Amino acid sequence: MTIKTANRIRQIQEYFFSKKLKEIAAMKEAGKDVLNLGIGSPDLSPPNEVINILNQESQFDQNHSYQSYIGVEDLRNAFSKWYETHFSVDLDPETEILPLIGSKEGIMHISMTYLEEGDEVLVPNPGYPAYRSAALLSGAATVEYSLSIENNWLPDLDQLSQMDLTNVKLMWLNYPHMPTGAKATKIAFENLIAFAKKHQILLVNDNPYSFILNDNPLSILSIEGAKEIAIELNSLSKSHNMAGWRVGMIAGKAAFLSEILKFKSNMDSGMFLPVQLAAAKALELPKVWYENLNQIYRERQLKVFQIMDLLGCEYDKNQSGMFVWAKVPDKEKDGFKLSEKLLNNAHVFVTPGGVFGSNGDQFIRISLFNKLPVFEQSIERIKKIAA
Repeated sequence: MTIKTANRIRQIQEYFFSKKLKEIAAMKEAGKDVLNLGIGSPDLSPPNEVINILNQESQFDQNHSYQSYIGVEDLRNAFSKWYETHFSVDLDPETEILPLIGSKEGIMHISMTYLEEGDEVLVPNPGYPAYRSAALLSGAATVEYSLSIENNWLPDLDQLSQMDLTNVKLMWLNYPHMPTGAKATKIAFENLIAFAKKHQILLVNDNPYSFILNDNPLSILSIEGAKEIAIELNSLSKSHNMAGWRVGMIAGKAAFLSEILKFKSNMDSGMFLPVQLAAAKALELPKVWYENLNQIYRERQLKVFQIMDLLGCEYDKNQSGMFVWAKVPDKEKDGFKLSEKLLNNAHVFVTPGGVFGSNGDQFIRISLFNKLPVFEQSIERIKKIAA
């Protein structure tokens, strides 16, 4: 007997990396040593003082109970101080911060809170696939807005203003941008705020990459008047090497967060308390922590640049984030073909840019989350097939 799935599931596909990891696992099982340069999962640990808090707090019986849906005061206060210190943004820890079990769940919470059938959502092309999936699962329709290298991977607001935006309720932003590594400017955010207010569109900036190879972290909430029309997601996954810990947050006006909490409180029962307390400790790390981490990434980035040079790809040396985004040479049909060639002939996996939308078809993306010997081994393998 076949049980019919809901229509919402038939609108989406299994996540690309979920399928690709299974393919790579099968190749390894068959004896092929695949070097995975595609996945954005940190390979380093948070500092010992953070891990120690987790270990210490896990020893107490009372810390294993259900927790508040809004996170503990220690964590909300730490997020508030973090935003004040690094973004010059004042957030009320009682009403303007909502901790999350990873910011990815926040994408779904926001979508389910504000979107329904008949609504439209502006999603970037290229952009993080979860924005599109969450919109479709909520019953809304997606409307792509094009990002291009010619416009520094920023939204073309003149082009958007010529579109029918009547049914658009929400617009996803992601700066620093994944997958391109482009950074937004204060002026770009100011223009986006004005655009959103004019068209009554809720802006959501997904901001987990601010501290990776970026000397000037910027929050959309630092723009005057932003809180009236914008909210922001953030995460400790990349900035503090805590991806598996699943600690994120939404920041914004209390009225927005209280509505999102209505949905969230029906979906989970709060984060494990020792994780929250350890996350609070991580948010207190000094600036030198980020500087030391970025020194490691800069060394790795240079190795990735070597790989891109071997492949004949074009790239911006000033891009931020934990990936290198590069245009494939004209001799290659697209990023998918180049990715498959490298996987099959060199047993090196790089991410095809088309995973993130059609505007990424002519690009590939390589993650910085591997030790230097892995990149060096990849260089030697690629040299052999490029010769």
